Amino acid sequence: MAGTIERIETGKRMSSAVIHGGVVYLAGIVGEKGGDVAQQTRDALAEIERLLALAGSDKTRILRAQIWLADMADFPAMNAVWDAWVAPGHTPARATGESKLAAPEYGVEIIVTAAQA
Repeated sequence: MAGTIERIETGKRMSSAVIHGGVVYLAGIVGEKGGDVAQQTRDALAEIERLLALAGSDKTRILRAQIWLADMADFPAMNAVWDAWVAPGHTPARATGESKLAAPEYGVEIIVTAAQA
């Protein structure tokens, strides 16, 4: 049914993922608090892969990524991890900006939208 909405890991405040019309929308994903931005980025990307798999998608199907850094000085460290992770030939549209995140221990938050496989 075209109007069906599926929610994954739904909580009181939000769902980790929502699927509608063959498109997967992920919530903002962060890594473990503490650690450097490179490790937080690796953690977040692993969680993104897990959620996409639950939604019937994968990183080659990401359409758009929005990345928030607490400090743009961490842009090169985050990019090094991202570049090693993203599937060659399947790079999504992407934007990166600086923003105060939900907790001071967070250095990066990643939001993706992907097509289902």
